[in-house]
Order: sequence, then structure tokens, then C-alpha cells
Amino acid sequence: MGRPRRLYPPEFKQEAVHLVHSSDETRPIPKIARDLGVSPETLRNWVKQIEIDAGEREGLSTEEKEELRRLRREVKVLKEEREILKKAAAFFAREENIRPRR
Repeated sequence: MGRPRRLYPPEFKQEAVHLVHSSDETRPIPKIARDLGVSPETLRNWVKQIEIDAGEREGLSTEEKEELRRLRREVKVLKEEREILKKAAAFFAREENIRPRR
């Protein structure tokens, strides 16, 4: 796998995107990314996400991505719980068939 992910504060990301938007250069991302010590792709992603959140670009907003992540985790837990219940039901059904009836 790659390097561990660094977490940057939202204020840092917003300021970096502000630098990109206020730059006079035609392709400011590589230079600003180098100056800030982040990869150009990371900075490009921040710019894109902030534009999506502002409604300037199509895509999933940060809130929608968080909700999607939460719902996927919830679905995973529910599927695991369903599998446990199916196995328990099968176990008890076998137990019922093994016991002599009175």
C-alpha cells in the first residue's frame, strides 16, 4: 500500500483552494501544491470538492458522501446480523427435529 493518509484541517484545505482561485497563473495547482507540501492531485481533489459543495460543479457533496459511507456501514452490519439470524434459525430448527417430541 502507499503512504499513510495525512489529515489536513478544513481551514488548511479552504485556504489552499482560495490560493488556487485567487492565483493569476494559468495552471496554479502544481506550484501551490509544491509550496504547501501536498500532491497536485490532492489539491485538485480539494478544489473539485469545494466547487461541488458550493454547487458550482456536479457530483456528491461532502455531506452526501458522509451519508453514503454511513449507510454502507449500516447495510454491512445489517447483512451480518441477518446471516447470524439465519444460522441461528437453522440451528434451532435442527435442534427441534433432533429432540423427541412429548
